[in-house]
Amino acid sequence: MKADPAVQRRLLDLADIDAELNRLAHRRRTLPEHTELTAAETAVRAAKDALVEVETRAGDLDRDIRRLERDVEAVRARAARDQKILAGSGVGAKQATDLQHELETLARRQSVLEDEELEVMEQREAVGMDVQHAQRTLDEAQVQQVSVVERRDAALADIDAGEAGRHRDRDAVVADLPADLLAAYDRRRARGGTGAAPLRERRCGACRLELDRTALAALQGAPADEVVYCEECGTMLVRTPRSSR
Repeated sequence: MKADPAVQRRLLDLADIDAELNRLAHRRRTLPEHTELTAAETAVRAAKDALVEVETRAGDLDRDIRRLERDVEAVRARAARDQKILAGSGVGAKQATDLQHELETLARRQSVLEDEELEVMEQREAVGMDVQHAQRTLDEAQVQQVSVVERRDAALADIDAGEAGRHRDRDAVVADLPADLLAAYDRRRARGGTGAAPLRERRCGACRLELDRTALAALQGAPADEVVYCEECGTMLVRTPRSSR
């Protein structure tokens, strides 16, 4: 393949641009914010689960308190009814004794229920503090998540801008290259290597290996417009004044 030496040197500009695009792509994949965001999302999920758990406990205790309040109210109502009957006329001695015994039983039952209600209310107060703590933890986790997302988005926007600029530069260089030369460059690059590199100080700029004297002499002896390749890695080699130093 033939190509003007000046055109061949444009391949080095293209290779530099592609290397920068590769670095930007690597940076996109390896942004620390990706890992931070995964951790932040995990923290938010854990905080939400913890909040649901304590809110469920609080709800259960609220139901227990309402049940106990109803039971206490029912005992009070029954005692009030017995008191009214006992205070009325026409109550026989046996009925009065029975009513008095029931009132004593109701009083003990009310005392037990009120003690149980007080205990549950104390538990509810403690759980209420747990709910507040869990909510604060969730709020803080969500704030951290938002912060990470903002930093990630800013970093991605910076990468997007860099890539857009380099793609414009690439289009400008590609426009100067013959189709067959560009196709050869792209084929080499598609194999996971560098499309083109300088031959500098007897070394391939891609694989960094030093060429032996025979290979170097063959490359240097080739016509200036001949496209040459590294025997080791297959990269298109662009000869420069520093190639044989």
